[in-house]
Amino acid sequence: MIQTITRLDQLRATVTAWKREGLRIGFVPTMGNLHAGHYSLVKLARQHADRVVSSVFVNPTQFGPNEDFTRYPRTPDADTSGLQAAGCDVLWLPEVEAMYPFGVELAAKVHVPGVSAVLEGAHRPGHFDGVCTVVTRLFNQVQADVAAFGSKDFQQLAVIRQMVADLQVPIEIIAGAIVREDDGLAMSSRNQYLSPQERAVAPLVHRTLLAMRDAMQAGVQRAVVEADADKALRDAGFVPDYAVIRCPDFSEPADGAGGARVALIAAKLGRTRLIDNLEFVLPG
Repeated sequence: MIQTITRLDQLRATVTAWKREGLRIGFVPTMGNLHAGHYSLVKLARQHADRVVSSVFVNPTQFGPNEDFTRYPRTPDADTSGLQAAGCDVLWLPEVEAMYPFGVELAAKVHVPGVSAVLEGAHRPGHFDGVCTVVTRLFNQVQADVAAFGSKDFQQLAVIRQMVADLQVPIEIIAGAIVREDDGLAMSSRNQYLSPQERAVAPLVHRTLLAMRDAMQAGVQRAVVEADADKALRDAGFVPDYAVIRCPDFSEPADGAGGARVALIAAKLGRTRLIDNLEFVLPG
């Protein structure tokens, strides 16, 4: 039976007791409104740990001024039952006051330079500072040995890996594969904002990523691939923030060079902003 904990002293006592038994602790941080992608991360964490903690906290510091903090869906009962079915041992439900004891405005912030400045960082200023600030706090609270994050947020995963390495946080970061709907749309809590007409169009994001990969592997120049992707999205009614090919470190690859690549898309469809990515390799 899953245990729901709302007080930090109780959480720490529970984790300390597990560690006294020599148990390995896994952690899955979430903002709630959970779906199969989140539950796959709980199962992944379970493969690497004896006990699993998952947090649900809608973090105000990672939403921009015109973003959807107030309308972000809260589904605590469904989240609890889903986490239990996935094998989670503890649901950590902190209040804002527990996460930010001096208030959001006076909170110490964590900034990871470089990797957080491009793409998502450029289009959502301050977003990754909010993510890193809350994840650092959660890592300090849970004291887990391993934490699982989804690969859909490719840049977020890279930022968190760099933060952990730079701050020498004693935690292993593992990545779960993107979980998709049958038509290819990456699962996201924000998908429910899509109207039926928008939901029918949304899988084009994934199809565009596949087309970008195929074109790159066929030798088409990167600038042409990116322009074609942008046009395909706009023609379907999207407003893209970016549709790009990058190296895994987010540098711009030279034409003709081989190696690991990732195609990344962020685009608005109506009021809903969708992100997705596809990793692949070019021969060289």
